[in-house]
Amino acid sequence: MKELRIRLLAGVFVVAGVLSWAGARLWNSVGTLPSVPLAAPVVLALIGVVLTATALSIRARLKAQRERAPEAKGVDPLMAARAVVFGQASALVAALVSGMYGGTGVFLLESLDIPARRDQAIYAGFSVLAGIAVIAAALFLERVCKLPEDDDRNTGAPSAA
Repeated sequence: MKELRIRLLAGVFVVAGVLSWAGARLWNSVGTLPSVPLAAPVVLALIGVVLTATALSIRARLKAQRERAPEAKGVDPLMAARAVVFGQASALVAALVSGMYGGTGVFLLESLDIPARRDQAIYAGFSVLAGIAVIAAALFLERVCKLPEDDDRNTGAPSAA
C-alpha cells in the first residue's frame, strides 16, 4: 500500500479551492450562492476524532504487544489495513471538501458586511480547519500502522513483521 503524499493532498485542495471560488463567482452572478451548512465542520471534526481514536487504540495495542504485556490484544493485519484505507480515503475527501469550502470562503470574504455571508464565511473557515485536522489524523494513523522497514543489509534476511 502506498503512503499518502502531502503534495497530492495539497494539489487536490488547491484545485478544488480554485474551482469552487470560480464556481461561487459564477453562481453568485446568476442567482444566490448555496449556503455552507453548519454541519460541515461538525462532521469533519467527528471523522477526525474517529481517526485519532483509531490511531491511538492501534498504537496502544501495538505497544502492549511489543512489550509482551499479559492479556495484550494483538492487532489483526487486515483490520490495520482497513484502518489505513479508511484514513487515506478520509484524507482525500477532506482535502477535496476543505478546498471546496476554502474557495467558497475566499469568495465570501468580499461581502463580510452582510451578516448571513459573514456566518457562511465562518462556517467555511471552520470546515477548512476541521478538514486539515482530518488530514493530520489520517497521516498519524498511517504512520502508526506502518510496518518497520526491512533491513536486508545487516542480516541478509528480511525481518519478520
